[in-house]
Amino acid sequence: MTNISGNYKNILDRYSLLLNQTGKAERKEEADFSSLGLGESFGNLLTSQVEKLNMTQLSADQMVSDFAAGKTDDLHNVMIGVEEARLSMELAVQVRNKIIEAYKELTQMQL
Repeated sequence: MTNISGNYKNILDRYSLLLNQTGKAERKEEADFSSLGLGESFGNLLTSQVEKLNMTQLSADQMVSDFAAGKTDDLHNVMIGVEEARLSMELAVQVRNKIIEAYKELTQMQL
């Protein structure tokens, strides 16, 4: 469990570093791990995170559509939104890969 928590913390640190580099850093602290869903069922946690990912993707799509239609001329914020959506998707894919890897490892264990 410590290895998984350490890996997740490493991913969060990298994500916040990338957000800091783009200038869109979040100011809240996650020291208490309450936002990590500890205490929730895995299914509920997974569902909420997929919904959050979907909202990020939809928001980026809307920003691009608004820019293409001429409703906004703020290319900087559009690019930040698109990059945030891309990073969120990349994180979700990596988490999925780790879950599949762990499942395969568990199924190959001999009892």
